[in-house]
Amino acid sequence: MAEGIFSSMTSNDPYASLISNVDSCAYWIYPDSRTMATLKENGICDYKHRARKVSINDFKNFDYIFAMDSNNLEDLLSLGKRTEGKAKVMLFGEYAGGSQPEEVDDPYYGGNDGFKAAYEQCTRFSKNFLKATFPDVEK
Repeated sequence: MAEGIFSSMTSNDPYASLISNVDSCAYWIYPDSRTMATLKENGICDYKHRARKVSINDFKNFDYIFAMDSNNLEDLLSLGKRTEGKAKVMLFGEYAGGSQPEEVDDPYYGGNDGFKAAYEQCTRFSKNFLKATFPDVEK
């Protein structure tokens, strides 16, 4: 979901020329149908999910690697120690906009409300990340 939201926000100007690659890794080979329905309800209809596992090369090829929760963050930090990469590995919720970072609860085992909450969080985090990373860009 986060990739679909972020890609939608950055696929056109002013960010298209600033961000060359958006990707994600997941546990499943396909997106949950509720994820796709939530994206579609919010106007993101052209997202095509391609599942893959995180690799050592990701730490070399990407500037940022975001984790949705602290367990994923620990795993990513551990994997990142195996290489000399440029990626800044952090909790996506560092861009929550409050005094404390937030975690995105995995909505898989809950109902549609969990997907709506995850959508809201990922949208807010994405907007705040873009503002913080590109403060001179006006949208």
